[in-house]
Amino acid sequence: MKKSPLKIIFTWTVFFAAASSLTFTSCSQSYKSIKRMQKMEEGVENPTTKEELKEAIEKYDARAIDLATTESQVGMWYKILGTRYLDEQEYGKAYEAFQKALVTFPNNQNLYYYIAVCATYIANAQLDFDGKGTFDEDGFSYETRKENYLKTAEKAYLTALEIDAKYYKAMYGLSVLYVFQMFECEKAIPYLEKFLSVQKKDTNAMFVLARAYFVTGEFSKATELYDKIIEINPNAEKTADAKRNKQIVLDAQYSN
Repeated sequence: MKKSPLKIIFTWTVFFAAASSLTFTSCSQSYKSIKRMQKMEEGVENPTTKEELKEAIEKYDARAIDLATTESQVGMWYKILGTRYLDEQEYGKAYEAFQKALVTFPNNQNLYYYIAVCATYIANAQLDFDGKGTFDEDGFSYETRKENYLKTAEKAYLTALEIDAKYYKAMYGLSVLYVFQMFECEKAIPYLEKFLSVQKKDTNAMFVLARAYFVTGEFSKATELYDKIIEINPNAEKTADAKRNKQIVLDAQYSN
């Protein structure tokens, strides 16, 4: 796809990282594992009488709940650790921490968002320095590894939106991924339109959507968005960029 000369202004907030797969462990399996471990530890083997059964239940449940609570706390610590790594721009370590937190919290949309953010950053760090399709130590070309990380980011964003359909940060992040990383602008348009139906004055999203409209040939819609940005006048730089981009769209429209 031919690159456009449009200069797009948008906020690269925590945005990107990865892994080729995500690992999940259910709470029920964890609880059962804890139960099995307690057999020998608590000293109640094959209870038969009502009294023995009652004693076993009390011992097992008390111990299992205690360990489950500890496990939950560890998951929270991994989440906090991941955000600290993210703040320090250590995206690989952040990804690993968030992935471990997922074991405890597999339905947490924020964790999937952060994994997507880290994955995109890591994808862009996989460079082919000699331009000859250099392979890494695992036998993957850097181009393939980057593509895998971007797909991981896409999947993580989509999972976050499956959990919470109104998770606007994930909606915006996925749209930026489609427009500027995967070059699939048509996929971004419905997410950005939904985003802006609520976040009506978010000019960063307007710039991204205008870019998507331009690339897909919807010049009138792109022009309308740039006019809206100019009307909002968020700051001098963005307003100037919107005016320049609008002129580029008009030139392209009239030349066709």
